[in-house]
Amino acid sequence: MVAEAEQRWGATLDSVVVYAQGALCRRLARGTVPPDGRVRVTGLPRSLDPGSLRARVLGAPGVRVTEARVEVEAEPLGTDTPDALRREVERLRDEYAAAQGRRDRQLSRIEEVTALHPVPPAREPEDPHRRTPVDVWLEFADFVDERLERLHGRLVELEAAVRDLGHELAVATDRLSRASTDAPAAHVETTVCAVLTFDGTRGSETEVEVEVEYGVPGAVWAPAYRLTHRQGDGTGRLVLRASVAQRTGEDWTGVRIALATADLRRRTDLPRLRSIRIGRRQPAPAPSGWREPPAGLADLFTAYEAAGPRPRTATTPVPPPPPPPPPLPVPVPASAPVPQAYGAPPAPAPGAVGGAMPDLAASPAPRPAPARARAGGRPRGGAGPGDGAGFAGRPAGMAPPSPAAPAAPAAPGMAAAPPAPAPDPVSGPPRPSGAELDYAELVLSGPEEPGARRGRLFPGAAGDPVTDECRRRAEAVAALPLPGQAVRPRASAGSFDHRFDAAARADIPSDGTWHTVTVGEIPVGLRTEYLCVPSVEETVYATLVLSNATDQALLAGPVEVVVDDGFLLTAGLPTLAPGGVRRVGLGPAEGIRVTRRTNLNESTSGLRGGTTVLDHRVHVELANRLAGPVTVEVRERVPVTSEPDVRIEERSDWTAPVEGEGSEHHAPGTRIWRLDLPAGATAALDGGYEIRIPTGKALVGGNRRS
Repeated sequence: MVAEAEQRWGATLDSVVVYAQGALCRRLARGTVPPDGRVRVTGLPRSLDPGSLRARVLGAPGVRVTEARVEVEAEPLGTDTPDALRREVERLRDEYAAAQGRRDRQLSRIEEVTALHPVPPAREPEDPHRRTPVDVWLEFADFVDERLERLHGRLVELEAAVRDLGHELAVATDRLSRASTDAPAAHVETTVCAVLTFDGTRGSETEVEVEVEYGVPGAVWAPAYRLTHRQGDGTGRLVLRASVAQRTGEDWTGVRIALATADLRRRTDLPRLRSIRIGRRQPAPAPSGWREPPAGLADLFTAYEAAGPRPRTATTPVPPPPPPPPPLPVPVPASAPVPQAYGAPPAPAPGAVGGAMPDLAASPAPRPAPARARAGGRPRGGAGPGDGAGFAGRPAGMAPPSPAAPAAPAAPGMAAAPPAPAPDPVSGPPRPSGAELDYAELVLSGPEEPGARRGRLFPGAAGDPVTDECRRRAEAVAALPLPGQAVRPRASAGSFDHRFDAAARADIPSDGTWHTVTVGEIPVGLRTEYLCVPSVEETVYATLVLSNATDQALLAGPVEVVVDDGFLLTAGLPTLAPGGVRRVGLGPAEGIRVTRRTNLNESTSGLRGGTTVLDHRVHVELANRLAGPVTVEVRERVPVTSEPDVRIEERSDWTAPVEGEGSEHHAPGTRIWRLDLPAGATAALDGGYEIRIPTGKALVGGNRRS
């Protein structure tokens, strides 16, 4: 009756932030708050995380949301529910099963006819010899052959029907598995609502707009790019696109999409350092939601136990077989206390085998420290010493553990076990956890529970099987294969987190497949350069040099390169930090030719020829056959040494590359020539170096040629 009296507001999905795994959805709802201040906001997906629900009021000063709770409702589906695809699968499955049955029955008939054979009558000993009627046998064989021919002809038709229906069923099942999960998956529709309680309406109906935010699993994304460039032009357009897949259980239609590299499940709470006080002992703050269990709680179940076990009916589950008797416990000294775990039944008294289990409710509960208890709310102040060890406090109706039972004397002939270390005493009154103070989620244990739980409040179950199945299906999107050359955002983001907001709204159905969303254009510096390493390969390669001039990083991913309105290739773009520079290879440039020749002269110098001199000469020729000027970078390599007696003297105008942040990594000894070649021009580059090696360190017969 309360649920029917509450107002129901429909919510519209407005924006979604997709993280590395998971998403944060934001819905908007508008309506008039009733005098009691309770409203149900409908339309939430089944896979949402209840702990992520947030709600706030927009544009209404003085009105705020004091409570937000997730509730699940179920109702049968109507006859006009659009579920044609699922009904088609069910129809094909029934027809396929019927076709298989007809095929199997036909096979049975064929086996029966095949088993037919003539049986001669029994012959008595005094009967004369009879001749076999061959014509009857031949007529019978013709009958069997004719019958089998008709049966096999019908079997071919039935097998073809089974094969066609199996193909149609496989296609329909695949379409159903790829369809959106926004539609209900059973004959009973389950909807998730957010029950909101407003404050500040002053008992009158007030029209407000509320924002509901929640997190859902089952959403992933990977970056992709499209680079447009024209030859001879020093500019280009880099468009950031994202491949997004989601199976959250709701279709994202006309929503604003934002993409983030952060981890949605990462903890963001800060550690709390507690003070150490020297001097007089400070009393711990009293918890506001705890009190002792009522006296005589165990007496409430005396009549229930006297009635005996309940009669088992058809719906009553069969109890499991009794466990084997416990082994004989080893007695412990009386000084060793026996700790009791929260929510666990107490252990039997040491020394007793199969004895009765003591009831915690019957044992006297220790009186807590003086505290002022309130009817509800959460404990004031933080947890004091002893937090996280020993007994965890309970809300109203939840009893603390009983003191340890005295140990029985050791049995004759049995060695006493060493005393167990005594746990640290817990100072102060119990401190209930957040789950124990959430009164709406506490469940009262019934009389069928063990003696330590019956009649007490405990936190309810975390979820139900249907919700767990929805979340399992949603999280399966994380195993979806990535598109070609795509990289996970967390793998390429490194130690930074960025957010990219799409320029326009987008539609992404909940089908678990990749959908491309255009995020926006990123301003980048772009220039065309040609690179060659003639000592490795006499080929000139065209490259695009990208420089990131924004304050956001460009994540690694595939980039489609379009040159002069024609698709050229798909390359892999590495992660480009703000201010970084990277090259994107475009392949060989056939219009530029390069040749390389080397010359080596070996001689000696110094007193008595004590130094071997290896004179290397390098000659590189370039020819530009393109229609426009080009900038070519030629790379050579000079030997490096770690021996102080070996000297290397360079004789060329090449330069060493600048190593620094954002620059390209070069191997030791790399040297660079950079020159501009006009259209149709040629150029020659000469370089060289001398290697001076002491005669005592020269390798006799070694190959010193490059």
